Amino acid sequence: MPLMIFLLMFIIGSATEKLCPLRASIDILEGEYFFLCFPESMQERFQKAEYTINWYKENAGKQKLIKETYRIVSQMNFLEFWPAELSDSGNYSVTRSDGKQNFTIQQWTLNVLERNKSSCFNENHLTTEIKNAGSGHSLKCSDLSVNENDSITWYKDCKNYQNKTERELDFKTLTIQHSGIYTCKILITHEGKIFHSTSTIHLVVEGDAPEAVTLEIVGLDEEVETQIGKEEILNCTGFLGYFVPEDASLYWSINHTFPEKCSGIPENEPSICEEEFKKLHIGNKFYVTRLLRIKKVTEEDMHRNFTCMLQDDEGTRIKVVKLKKGNTQDLPVHMFTTGMVLAVIFLCVAVIVVVVCVTFRVDLVLFYRNICRRDDTAGDGKEYDAFVSYLKDCVSPSEEEREFALNILPMILEENFGYKLCIFERDVSPGGAVVDDIHSFIDKSRRLIIILSQNYISDRAIYELESGLHKALVERKTKIILIEYMPISDYNFLPESLSLLPSQRVVKWKKDKSLPVNSRFWKNLRYLMPAKPTKSNTKGRYNNLDLGSEGVQPWTGGCDFNAVL
Repeated sequence: MPLMIFLLMFIIGSATEKLCPLRASIDILEGEYFFLCFPESMQERFQKAEYTINWYKENAGKQKLIKETYRIVSQMNFLEFWPAELSDSGNYSVTRSDGKQNFTIQQWTLNVLERNKSSCFNENHLTTEIKNAGSGHSLKCSDLSVNENDSITWYKDCKNYQNKTERELDFKTLTIQHSGIYTCKILITHEGKIFHSTSTIHLVVEGDAPEAVTLEIVGLDEEVETQIGKEEILNCTGFLGYFVPEDASLYWSINHTFPEKCSGIPENEPSICEEEFKKLHIGNKFYVTRLLRIKKVTEEDMHRNFTCMLQDDEGTRIKVVKLKKGNTQDLPVHMFTTGMVLAVIFLCVAVIVVVVCVTFRVDLVLFYRNICRRDDTAGDGKEYDAFVSYLKDCVSPSEEEREFALNILPMILEENFGYKLCIFERDVSPGGAVVDDIHSFIDKSRRLIIILSQNYISDRAIYELESGLHKALVERKTKIILIEYMPISDYNFLPESLSLLPSQRVVKWKKDKSLPVNSRFWKNLRYLMPAKPTKSNTKGRYNNLDLGSEGVQPWTGGCDFNAVL
């Protein structure tokens, strides 16, 4: 048994001496398998077998012991991630304890990079190899695998490359066409699940030996037109050549002072801040770019020198940017055109709305009353909604007019729309003084409905009519509604006081056309009546109502002209 342990420890020790990452800062991709480990000689491990290994991660400035989970596993001198996540970024260390004292063996800074969803690699996680055409070369896949049976696949520019599955990709003779980005993908099986690890190499094949490239800033010194109070973003781009030099840096200075770094939180940003620089890879050339963000341009900024500096071991290249006040720009043509079109559309819509409101004023008012259940009759002390005045003496030869007044009008307004009408011979007990009764009932009514006809105007009851109009027009206690039941050819017979009524308070009866309950006649009449909640059992047409045998009762009151109102 000790021999087996010794052999296992020997194998692991050999592997760690070959594979363990020695760099202090390590970049890996999220979602991939990775491990940290430390190498040590087999003799030291065998002699000091009574020690414990502890792995730590720095959290808020303190070292926190790493506890094993289903994803993070520590074995001997290994710390494995199945797989690595963005939250795993941080500072790691491993210690060895003999029970009395802890010894720090090694420390790392682990940077977990976000995976590019639209590509098979991350531009910040690749190595560049520049070779001459005509020479031989081989690309090696990462040694980050568990065993030799792990599946390996090579890709060129994210496309499967010739179904290659070897750990090394050999090129006997390189050509320009071999240039590209090669990605090696290793599939690893762990506890029934499949994980993967990738390594990406940018191979640049040149026809001749690569010339020495001088770093330079793109563009010359410039002046940028701006306005006081405007946000301004200054861009500086540096050309690095065909690979990224480790000692190259790009930064801004303002009158020989360096700006603060942007925090990414708008409310906490300083007035001028510098963003992190970004690497760009265009073709086989590398660039770096850095933005200087000015939240609000001030008068002082107009006199400052904003200097972009690209620096390496060979020297420093600079580019100076100055701000100057620009002329206030006129309104762009497309914005003016858009504004005019919107103004015309708004005007047309407004005209259409006005026309619709005027045309359907009555319908809109009735709809509003019905929706809001408005009631203007509550608490006004009136008993009737309207007093109906029509020709009742022997002068009238028309039974239709009497049928309208005694049957149709109350049938529609009372039974369908909930109004209460006062009809003299129906609601007034005989025996009293007629004129006094009329005046009393008009006072108790909210409206005075006059069924107008040529015979009505010709009647001898003009005195009583004008008395009723006096109460409506002078005392303003009652509003008048005129129903022109029959066309009147000569309006000269109208009393002068009656001519003072506005024209919209006259409703014309058009016989069969006005019979339906939803006709314009009944809508106009209801519009002039006081607002009152409508009954829900309204019928469609008048001829569907059951008039019965009691529709029109014969008049037995004689020819008393005092009963015209």
